[in-house]
Amino acid sequence: MNYRYLSLLALGAILMSFSLERPYKRSKLVDPLIGTDWVGNTYPGASSPFGMVQLSPDNGLPGWDRIAGYFYPDSTIAGFSHTHLSGTGAGDLYDISFMPVLEPALRAEAPLGVHAKFRHSQEEASAGHYSVLLEPYDIRVTLTATEHIGVQQYRFNRASDSAVVYLDLAKATNWDRTEASGLRWDASRREIQGYRYSDGWARGQRVYFYTRLSRAPKRIELDSIPLYHPDTKAQQGWGYTARLHYSVQAGDELVVETALSGVSQEAARRNYMAERAPSFAAYQAKVASAWERHLGTIRIPQATALATARTFYTAMYHAMICPTVYSDVDGAYRGPDGKIHRGKGKHYSTFSLWDTYRTAHPMYNIILPRYNRDMVHSLVEFGHQNKGHLPIWNMWASETDMMIGHHSLPVIAAALEAGIYKPKDKEALRRTVLSTLNRKGYRAMEEYRRLGYVPSDVHKESLSLTLEYAYDDWAGARILDYLGYKAEAQSYYQSARNYRNHWDAETGYLRPRLANGDFKGDFDPFAYTEDVTESNAYQYLWSAQHDPEGLMEMMGGREQFVQRLDKFFADETPSHIELPIFSTGMIGQYAHGNEPGHHVPFLYYYAGQPWRTTELVYDILTRLYTDKPDGICGNEDCGQMSAWYVMSAIGLYPVEASNDYLITSPLFPEVQIAPLGAKPFTIRAKGLSAENKYIKSVRLNGKPYPHKSLDLKTIQRGGLLELEMTAERGVCWYK
Repeated sequence: MNYRYLSLLALGAILMSFSLERPYKRSKLVDPLIGTDWVGNTYPGASSPFGMVQLSPDNGLPGWDRIAGYFYPDSTIAGFSHTHLSGTGAGDLYDISFMPVLEPALRAEAPLGVHAKFRHSQEEASAGHYSVLLEPYDIRVTLTATEHIGVQQYRFNRASDSAVVYLDLAKATNWDRTEASGLRWDASRREIQGYRYSDGWARGQRVYFYTRLSRAPKRIELDSIPLYHPDTKAQQGWGYTARLHYSVQAGDELVVETALSGVSQEAARRNYMAERAPSFAAYQAKVASAWERHLGTIRIPQATALATARTFYTAMYHAMICPTVYSDVDGAYRGPDGKIHRGKGKHYSTFSLWDTYRTAHPMYNIILPRYNRDMVHSLVEFGHQNKGHLPIWNMWASETDMMIGHHSLPVIAAALEAGIYKPKDKEALRRTVLSTLNRKGYRAMEEYRRLGYVPSDVHKESLSLTLEYAYDDWAGARILDYLGYKAEAQSYYQSARNYRNHWDAETGYLRPRLANGDFKGDFDPFAYTEDVTESNAYQYLWSAQHDPEGLMEMMGGREQFVQRLDKFFADETPSHIELPIFSTGMIGQYAHGNEPGHHVPFLYYYAGQPWRTTELVYDILTRLYTDKPDGICGNEDCGQMSAWYVMSAIGLYPVEASNDYLITSPLFPEVQIAPLGAKPFTIRAKGLSAENKYIKSVRLNGKPYPHKSLDLKTIQRGGLLELEMTAERGVCWYK
């Protein structure tokens, strides 16, 4: 199949004019159902930008496909819970689940239990909005959310004396397990308060809630079940449930407002009082306005084809629902030390750093720098409260230890260098950085420091660990350098070259090594082994994005480097290799559905062949992302897959995940970057078409610009970047 031809057709469709007269609400262009099918693992429910609450339907069944609680091919809904993970490979959260029914309700064996049926024809979703008709009850459920409040509106389309709303604090699925809960009903105030403690991917998670009902039930039934530890079998607590009974007439509505906190029930109530709105419509208007503001930080032409506009703004949306706010309205939050802390600004959690350091955080530095400042402060504070270790993958005051490397470091380094984050205590940050880089007894870090690599006979994922540690040494060196500790920085700049210790000139690959220095035998670069994290050695060959020139030199120079890249994007998987679930979106050996290779299409720039990057990136943008439920070709991973799309589509890509952005061919003839509270920066691609997709020359603010990249401060000053496009392949405008 000629994918290049298909990409040209797709690009033509993108550039084809759509009516300028049509209403243009970016929040309405967002379709949260994108990514809910195949491997995207997203959820379709309601969230405000980076909100603590992610109120979404749960199908009621466990499994990989339902990691986010919802899987598009399913036809059941068993509850609407207030916390979810967007596009991860681990199933957790689903806290505080409500379910309205008319008795007798549909029931099934556990874990599905009480449930409803639904059809996609009776379902709609946009930014901050979700609605579905529950069958056979004929109840229309509509969801919206503020930062801390999830709001459910139940419209009963037929009269019944047996309407029941279930609240189930014992409900759990996938990795999640309720350990204890509490529930208190105040009839005079139509209030329910309580908590749910759970264990899963987030260990020792504590969620407190406050619920206000627009109408009191005619009666409420409370019940509980004992909860036992899975290993000791000792009882840990009680799982409480409530059944709220109503008599309803056709057209009656019930609004359920639920505020969350990680601190206390009273804090959840304060969050509610601070963010409450006078009506459901007012809540909807509030979240829609917030999304319009955030999505408006990047503006593409209104003439863009509708399918592409939906894909683009949904990608922006997905990149702005994680990380999540974890502090209360008064700044209080629970730390990993179990103590309650309070700080200025907002405190964030749910950092999928192995993924998001690559593109999402560099995107925030451009369009949402104040948000990223608070995120970086949150990472640093977590490190201070976590025995001096920066987080790997944290959420809800818990270190999940998922994935590898210490990728808080590049996020912090870029924010420091950009002037976005200014530490109050440089020495404390230095100690935290050094503690993280030299962590004792952690994933072969001591062997890495002693040998210059992680030996495969000591630790699994050894090849990947060395490469990730080397990259993080470079990031840590930049932090130390910025803080003024030059000698220490130089040491880590040197160890950032440790990736070379795996180079086997005979095979031309980075190979796992044993503690005695020998290369591990039986090497197959196509094979997926325990030595490489969610990839093969072929894919990790390029994982020194902090040193593309060094990679090029190691491979023998520009010509050989380009030949190896060409081969990488052409080599098919041998028949004896079975692709794992994370190897999706394949182009040769490149797996766009997983993050380690996301920078690889851009490496041609360092060899002076930007046109090859253009061809690959257009192919990925127009073929591997769509506006359909299966329109994300890999786990969304808390915004990284979508941030890659956004940054590639506007023509700025951060290969090193620093403050340096390659100037690449955009998907649109004009893009305006309008950061909140900052000067706009416009990228104009003159003559862009399906044929004229290559950059011929570049002008910055009217002057010739013979460089391949822009630094963040140039973008922040605002201005105009003009790209002259051409159909001529083989043009390199930069020196």
